[in-house]
Amino acid sequence: MFSGPAAVRYPRGTGPGAEIQPSLDGLPIGKGRRVRDGSNIAILNFGTLLTPALEAAEALGATVADMRFVKPLDEELIVALAEQHELLVTLEENAIAGGAGSAVTEFLNHREVQMPVLQLGLPDTFIDHGKHGELLHDCGLDADGIRTAIEGRMERLQRQSLKAVQQS
Repeated sequence: MFSGPAAVRYPRGTGPGAEIQPSLDGLPIGKGRRVRDGSNIAILNFGTLLTPALEAAEALGATVADMRFVKPLDEELIVALAEQHELLVTLEENAIAGGAGSAVTEFLNHREVQMPVLQLGLPDTFIDHGKHGELLHDCGLDADGIRTAIEGRMERLQRQSLKAVQQS
């Protein structure tokens, strides 16, 4: 068992699709899990946006990993996803600057893994007050916003690839 500080966050509202488990089994520290297999695109979800990530992934045919931990990162899972996909998408309900996506890109850079990464999260600004779902929509963190951002990045990657082929 892990010895050291730990935190449990109890958000307001309900957890969509969350089943209450009769026993309190521990999670392996620093280990994520694949929750949907797909191709080309892997969405690495950190935190509360798993449901919209799965909805977007269904439309895109993407893989989804519930990363569960930012520290320590599941480095094995990140490397496996990078080897099997063309684009990694990090998704978090946190500021992008200095967030989980930054940790993933720093890890890949340290390992010298050349991999496009799209970081989706909150802008580094004050967010207006409002209903949670509306605010996620405004920030592009609902299923449609996630899908649209990924489609846009894939289009840009395809144009870059085509341009590189034409120049050679």
